[in-house]
Amino acid sequence: MSAAEGPLVVGVDTSTQSTKALVVDVPTGRVVASGQAPHTVSSGAGRESDPRQWWDALCEALRQCGEAAHEAAAVSVGGQQHGLVTLDARGEPVRPALLWNDVRSAPHARRLVEELGGPKAWAERTGSVPSASFTVTKWAWLAEHEPAAVRATKAVRLPHDYLTERLTGEGTTDRGDASGTGWWASGTEAYDEETLARVGLDPALLPRVVRPGEVAGTVRGGQDLPFATGTLVAPGTGDNAAAALGLGVSPGVPVMSLGTSGTVYAVSRHRSADPTGTVAGFADARGDWLPLACTLNCTLAVDRVATLLGLDREAVEPGTGVTLLPYLDGERTPNLPGASGLLHGLRHDTTGGQVLQAAYDGAVHALLGALDLVLDADADPAAPLLLIGGGARGTAWQQTVRRLSGRPVQIPEARELVALGAAAQAAGLLTGEDAAAVARRWNTAAGPVLDAVERDEATLARISGVLSDAAPLLERSAPTR
Repeated sequence: MSAAEGPLVVGVDTSTQSTKALVVDVPTGRVVASGQAPHTVSSGAGRESDPRQWWDALCEALRQCGEAAHEAAAVSVGGQQHGLVTLDARGEPVRPALLWNDVRSAPHARRLVEELGGPKAWAERTGSVPSASFTVTKWAWLAEHEPAAVRATKAVRLPHDYLTERLTGEGTTDRGDASGTGWWASGTEAYDEETLARVGLDPALLPRVVRPGEVAGTVRGGQDLPFATGTLVAPGTGDNAAAALGLGVSPGVPVMSLGTSGTVYAVSRHRSADPTGTVAGFADARGDWLPLACTLNCTLAVDRVATLLGLDREAVEPGTGVTLLPYLDGERTPNLPGASGLLHGLRHDTTGGQVLQAAYDGAVHALLGALDLVLDADADPAAPLLLIGGGARGTAWQQTVRRLSGRPVQIPEARELVALGAAAQAAGLLTGEDAAAVARRWNTAAGPVLDAVERDEATLARISGVLSDAAPLLERSAPTR
């Protein structure tokens, strides 16, 4: 093991595609060991994974960390949001988990919004207007399509809850991840009995919501893990809240994350309640709020376009007339769950590189359209936009965000921010510090800043116009499922 100055902690990121583990030195934030193992996700109409894969992947990632993981004093798990994990009386999965990007529950989302007072009432109660991503809609879908699975379910968990419970033996969650379910009321910070009654979910099946800074439990014995029995386990949180911790962001600083999904968010002192549904009024993992907008189609969709064109993902060319809405998996922002991709403006002289650039533009346009709604009115419009996620390392992504945002763009050098945020949360248990303060001490947001350029208003207006004109087509393009 590399020499460390103080105690070690483990931060985990269980994402859609893989589980990563970092062993981090608490005084310095230095990563002394890491590991990663993949998951599989179903294809077709649904997006599902067996939760037991996540546990196996966690065990493998920790094994790769070697001796350093054995010395960890605390551990925390950050994970993909919204996924529905159903467990039987033995704690085994009843069926594969329904993931955040499974949009089969779109009709149930619309019905729930209508039946419980409309968008404004939902926003005021839960902070968000539920879309097909939200867990409550997935439970409603399951109750309609697989009632036997619902009857067999004795516990309902989110992905990070599942791993935390495997570690501790106790059913817990945190306010950040709970706020993405649709059945946690942001106004009262408690499960909403009316919503649960509407979807027929017994609150006794839900995990206890652990407070920020509270110990969720300790690692139980008898497991194939490197941790000592009694190692502290932090509450964990959803991936976006964990990344916010990992950056140590202060209120009003905009963040754009470019991954399989794209997100824009900022920490806020104020509880958000957007009745349009564009902004989800999530809680953060500290006690503040994390208004956030999410797209389903980001790096994976653009890479798919590059593959179809036979191009490297960086082989973009400037163009002024092509518009591509890369809604390959339906879309959440804008709320078009049944949409498919749309290409407009082809000419004889259009090049493949111009089409690829149009895919980048379409993906970033959707995120920037929500950024002003995410930020508080007093946020500094000239503050650098923190660009994170796998796409943040790509030149084409960087330049597209820079051109369409008109902001300076800062690219943190730290990698694996979700796992780092979980590690900061675990470190806070040992030091008594706020987790975001831990990350700021680690200087995780440090990185190069690209100067602002003039905002490309013409491209933004063209994409908005095509989207407006095509909305009726996109809304009715949902396949029968």
